Amino acid sequence: MELAGAAAIVTGGASGIGRACAHRLAGLGAQCVILDIQAAKGAAAAREVGGVFVEGDVAEEVPVQAAVEVAGELSPLRVLVNSAGISTAVRTVDRHGQPMPLERFERVVATNLIGTFNCIRLAAAAMARTEPVDADGQRGAIVNMASVAAFDGQTGQNAYSASKGGVVGMTLPIARDLVPLGVRINTIAPGLINTPIYGTGEAAEQFKARLAEGVLFPKRLGTADELASMVMELLTNDYMNGETVRVDAGIRLPPK
Repeated sequence: MELAGAAAIVTGGASGIGRACAHRLAGLGAQCVILDIQAAKGAAAAREVGGVFVEGDVAEEVPVQAAVEVAGELSPLRVLVNSAGISTAVRTVDRHGQPMPLERFERVVATNLIGTFNCIRLAAAAMARTEPVDADGQRGAIVNMASVAAFDGQTGQNAYSASKGGVVGMTLPIARDLVPLGVRINTIAPGLINTPIYGTGEAAEQFKARLAEGVLFPKRLGTADELASMVMELLTNDYMNGETVRVDAGIRLPPK
Protein backbone atom coordinates (compact mmCIF):
# COMPACT_ATOMS: atom_id res chain seq x y z
CA MET A 1 0.00 0.00 0.00
CA GLU A 2 1.28 3.42 -0.91
CA LEU A 3 1.65 5.76 2.07
CA ALA A 4 1.98 9.05 0.21
CA GLY A 5 -1.08 11.20 0.77
CA ALA A 6 -2.56 8.93 3.43
CA ALA A 7 -3.39 9.98 6.97
CA ALA A 8 -1.70 7.97 9.72
CA ILE A 9 -2.26 7.80 13.47
CA VAL A 10 0.72 6.93 15.65
CA THR A 11 0.00 6.28 19.31
CA GLY A 12 2.88 6.81 21.71
CA GLY A 13 4.47 8.97 19.03
CA ALA A 14 6.01 11.47 21.44
CA SER A 15 9.19 9.44 21.86
CA GLY A 16 11.00 6.20 21.16
CA ILE A 17 9.64 3.76 18.60
CA GLY A 18 6.48 5.77 17.96
CA ARG A 19 8.42 8.93 17.20
CA ALA A 20 10.70 7.01 14.81
CA CYS A 21 7.63 5.61 13.05
CA ALA A 22 6.15 9.08 12.65
CA HIS A 23 9.37 10.31 11.05
CA ARG A 24 9.43 7.35 8.66
CA LEU A 25 5.78 7.84 7.73
CA ALA A 26 6.24 11.54 7.09
CA GLY A 27 9.29 10.78 4.96
CA LEU A 28 7.10 8.56 2.80
CA GLY A 29 4.51 11.28 2.34
CA ALA A 30 1.94 10.38 5.00
CA GLN A 31 0.23 13.01 7.14
CA CYS A 32 0.69 12.08 10.78
CA VAL A 33 -1.50 12.47 13.83
CA ILE A 34 0.36 11.71 17.05
CA LEU A 35 -1.73 10.55 20.01
CA ASP A 36 0.07 10.58 23.35
CA ILE A 37 -0.39 11.52 27.00
CA GLN A 38 2.85 13.52 26.99
CA ALA A 39 1.62 16.94 25.89
CA ALA A 40 4.87 18.88 25.45
CA LYS A 41 6.85 16.04 23.87
CA GLY A 42 3.92 15.00 21.71
CA ALA A 43 3.37 18.49 20.35
CA ALA A 44 7.09 18.82 19.61
CA ALA A 45 7.17 15.46 17.84
CA ALA A 46 4.16 16.45 15.71
CA ARG A 47 5.85 19.70 14.71
CA GLU A 48 8.95 17.77 13.64
CA VAL A 49 6.95 15.79 11.09
CA GLY A 50 4.54 18.53 10.07
CA GLY A 51 1.70 16.68 11.73
CA VAL A 52 -0.99 17.21 14.35
CA PHE A 53 -0.89 16.30 18.04
CA VAL A 54 -3.84 14.99 20.04
CA GLU A 55 -3.40 14.56 23.78
CA GLY A 56 -5.06 11.58 25.37
CA ASP A 57 -5.05 8.08 26.82
CA VAL A 58 -5.38 5.25 24.30
CA ALA A 59 -7.70 3.38 26.67
CA GLU A 60 -10.28 6.19 26.52
CA GLU A 61 -12.74 6.51 23.65
CA VAL A 62 -13.02 10.31 23.43
CA PRO A 63 -9.37 11.18 22.66
CA VAL A 64 -8.94 8.22 20.31
CA GLN A 65 -12.06 9.16 18.37
CA ALA A 66 -10.80 12.75 18.28
CA ALA A 67 -7.53 11.56 16.73
CA VAL A 68 -9.48 9.53 14.16
CA GLU A 69 -11.56 12.57 13.22
CA VAL A 70 -8.53 14.86 12.98
CA ALA A 71 -6.80 12.33 10.74
CA GLY A 72 -9.86 12.11 8.51
CA GLU A 73 -9.83 15.87 8.06
CA LEU A 74 -6.24 15.72 6.79
CA SER A 75 -6.68 12.87 4.32
CA PRO A 76 -8.29 9.41 4.16
CA LEU A 77 -7.19 7.44 7.24
CA ARG A 78 -5.17 4.47 5.99
CA VAL A 79 -2.64 3.76 8.74
CA LEU A 80 -2.63 3.06 12.47
CA VAL A 81 0.57 2.32 14.39
CA ASN A 82 -0.10 1.25 17.98
CA SER A 83 3.08 2.13 19.84
CA ALA A 84 1.76 3.42 23.16
CA GLY A 85 2.63 1.23 26.10
CA ILE A 86 3.69 1.10 29.73
CA SER A 87 5.47 -1.45 31.90
CA THR A 88 5.82 -2.48 35.51
CA ALA A 89 7.99 -5.01 37.32
CA VAL A 90 6.22 -6.43 40.36
CA ARG A 91 6.22 -10.04 41.51
CA THR A 92 2.88 -11.77 41.96
CA VAL A 93 3.74 -12.21 45.65
CA ASP A 94 6.70 -10.27 47.05
CA ARG A 95 9.39 -11.48 49.45
CA HIS A 96 7.30 -10.30 52.39
CA GLY A 97 4.33 -12.40 51.29
CA GLN A 98 2.32 -9.43 50.02
CA PRO A 99 0.29 -9.91 46.83
CA MET A 100 0.81 -7.56 43.93
CA PRO A 101 -1.72 -4.69 44.06
CA LEU A 102 -4.42 -5.52 41.53
CA GLU A 103 -4.54 -1.94 40.26
CA ARG A 104 -0.92 -2.24 39.07
CA PHE A 105 -1.88 -5.21 36.89
CA GLU A 106 -5.07 -3.55 35.67
CA ARG A 107 -3.30 -0.34 34.65
CA VAL A 108 -0.78 -2.11 32.42
CA VAL A 109 -3.44 -4.26 30.77
CA ALA A 110 -5.69 -1.22 30.30
CA THR A 111 -3.04 0.68 28.37
CA ASN A 112 -1.25 -2.06 26.48
CA LEU A 113 -4.10 -4.41 25.60
CA ILE A 114 -7.40 -2.59 25.97
CA GLY A 115 -5.88 0.64 24.66
CA THR A 116 -4.51 -1.14 21.60
CA PHE A 117 -7.88 -2.72 20.87
CA ASN A 118 -9.67 0.58 21.45
CA CYS A 119 -7.53 2.26 18.80
CA ILE A 120 -7.92 -0.65 16.39
CA ARG A 121 -11.72 -0.71 16.56
CA LEU A 122 -12.16 3.03 16.11
CA ALA A 123 -9.53 3.44 13.39
CA ALA A 124 -10.72 0.38 11.45
CA ALA A 125 -14.29 1.67 11.48
CA ALA A 126 -13.07 4.92 9.92
CA MET A 127 -10.92 3.09 7.37
CA ALA A 128 -13.95 1.04 6.34
CA ARG A 129 -15.69 4.24 5.23
CA THR A 130 -12.92 5.15 2.77
CA GLU A 131 -12.62 4.13 -0.85
CA PRO A 132 -10.38 1.13 -1.69
CA VAL A 133 -6.91 2.02 -2.93
CA ASP A 134 -6.28 -0.98 -5.18
CA ALA A 135 -7.83 -3.86 -7.09
CA ASP A 136 -7.66 -6.06 -3.96
CA GLY A 137 -10.05 -3.71 -2.19
CA GLN A 138 -7.49 -2.61 0.39
CA ARG A 139 -8.44 0.34 2.58
CA GLY A 140 -5.83 0.43 5.31
CA ALA A 141 -3.17 -1.27 7.42
CA ILE A 142 -2.52 -1.50 11.15
CA VAL A 143 0.65 -2.44 13.02
CA ASN A 144 0.67 -3.19 16.75
CA MET A 145 3.65 -3.21 19.08
CA ALA A 146 3.86 -6.26 21.36
CA SER A 147 7.11 -7.56 22.91
CA VAL A 148 9.23 -10.69 23.13
CA ALA A 149 7.97 -10.73 26.72
CA ALA A 150 4.73 -12.06 25.23
CA PHE A 151 6.61 -15.33 24.67
CA ASP A 152 9.27 -15.51 27.40
CA GLY A 153 8.39 -12.98 30.07
CA GLN A 154 10.76 -12.48 32.96
CA THR A 155 10.24 -12.49 36.70
CA GLY A 156 7.98 -9.58 37.64
CA GLN A 157 6.62 -9.16 34.11
CA ASN A 158 3.27 -10.85 34.80
CA ALA A 159 1.19 -7.82 33.80
CA TYR A 160 3.41 -6.74 30.93
CA SER A 161 3.63 -10.24 29.46
CA ALA A 162 -0.12 -10.76 29.82
CA SER A 163 -0.86 -7.48 28.05
CA LYS A 164 1.58 -8.08 25.20
CA GLY A 165 0.56 -11.72 24.91
CA GLY A 166 -2.99 -10.48 24.49
CA VAL A 167 -1.92 -8.22 21.64
CA VAL A 168 -0.26 -11.18 19.92
CA GLY A 169 -3.26 -13.41 20.56
CA MET A 170 -5.83 -11.01 19.12
CA THR A 171 -3.89 -10.22 15.94
CA LEU A 172 -5.10 -13.16 13.84
CA PRO A 173 -8.77 -13.04 14.89
CA ILE A 174 -8.88 -9.30 14.25
CA ALA A 175 -7.25 -9.86 10.84
CA ARG A 176 -10.10 -12.28 10.13
CA ASP A 177 -12.66 -9.78 11.42
CA LEU A 178 -11.34 -7.07 9.11
CA VAL A 179 -11.34 -9.10 5.89
CA PRO A 180 -14.65 -7.62 4.66
CA LEU A 181 -13.28 -4.12 5.27
CA GLY A 182 -10.05 -4.57 3.33
CA VAL A 183 -7.89 -3.71 6.34
CA ARG A 184 -4.73 -5.65 7.19
CA ILE A 185 -3.25 -5.97 10.68
CA ASN A 186 0.11 -7.26 11.89
CA THR A 187 2.07 -7.15 15.13
CA ILE A 188 5.75 -6.65 15.91
CA ALA A 189 7.38 -8.19 18.99
CA PRO A 190 10.47 -6.07 19.69
CA GLY A 191 13.40 -7.33 21.68
CA LEU A 192 15.66 -4.98 23.66
CA ILE A 193 15.38 -1.57 22.03
CA ASN A 194 17.42 1.48 23.00
CA THR A 195 14.74 4.00 23.92
CA PRO A 196 14.57 6.78 26.57
CA ILE A 197 13.06 4.29 29.05
CA TYR A 198 16.61 3.28 30.07
CA GLY A 199 17.66 6.83 30.96
CA THR A 200 20.99 8.49 30.22
CA GLY A 201 24.45 8.65 31.73
CA GLU A 202 27.20 6.18 32.58
CA ALA A 203 25.05 3.95 34.80
CA ALA A 204 22.42 3.66 32.07
CA GLU A 205 25.04 2.76 29.47
CA GLN A 206 26.50 0.07 31.74
CA PHE A 207 23.03 -1.36 32.33
CA LYS A 208 22.33 -1.49 28.59
CA ALA A 209 25.67 -3.19 27.99
CA ARG A 210 24.71 -5.92 30.48
CA LEU A 211 21.35 -6.35 28.77
CA ALA A 212 23.05 -6.73 25.40
CA GLU A 213 25.06 -9.73 26.64
CA GLY A 214 22.01 -11.93 26.03
CA VAL A 215 21.52 -10.78 22.44
CA LEU A 216 22.78 -13.14 19.73
CA PHE A 217 23.92 -10.83 16.91
CA PRO A 218 24.43 -7.98 16.51
CA LYS A 219 25.35 -7.88 20.19
CA ARG A 220 23.71 -4.62 21.11
CA LEU A 221 20.32 -3.12 21.76
CA GLY A 222 18.21 -2.40 18.71
CA THR A 223 17.35 1.11 17.61
CA ALA A 224 13.94 2.69 17.30
CA ASP A 225 14.61 3.28 13.62
CA GLU A 226 15.26 -0.44 13.05
CA LEU A 227 11.81 -1.14 14.51
CA ALA A 228 10.27 1.64 12.42
CA SER A 229 11.79 0.06 9.31
CA MET A 230 9.89 -3.17 9.99
CA VAL A 231 6.71 -1.21 10.68
CA MET A 232 7.00 0.36 7.21
CA GLU A 233 7.51 -3.08 5.66
CA LEU A 234 4.34 -4.41 7.28
CA LEU A 235 2.38 -1.35 6.20
CA THR A 236 3.51 -1.44 2.59
CA ASN A 237 3.77 -5.19 1.92
CA ASP A 238 0.24 -6.08 0.86
CA TYR A 239 0.73 -9.82 1.44
CA MET A 240 1.51 -9.47 5.15
CA ASN A 241 -1.56 -10.02 7.29
CA GLY A 242 -2.38 -11.58 10.65
CA GLU A 243 1.27 -12.14 11.57
CA THR A 244 3.49 -11.44 14.57
CA VAL A 245 7.11 -10.72 13.67
CA ARG A 246 9.92 -10.81 16.24
CA VAL A 247 12.52 -8.07 15.75
CA ASP A 248 14.99 -9.04 18.45
CA ALA A 249 18.37 -10.15 17.02
CA GLY A 250 17.57 -13.67 18.22
CA ILE A 251 17.31 -12.99 21.95
CA ARG A 252 15.40 -15.31 24.28
CA LEU A 253 14.80 -13.68 27.64
CA PRO A 254 16.16 -15.48 30.73
CA PRO A 255 14.01 -15.82 33.87
CA LYS A 256 15.63 -12.72 35.41
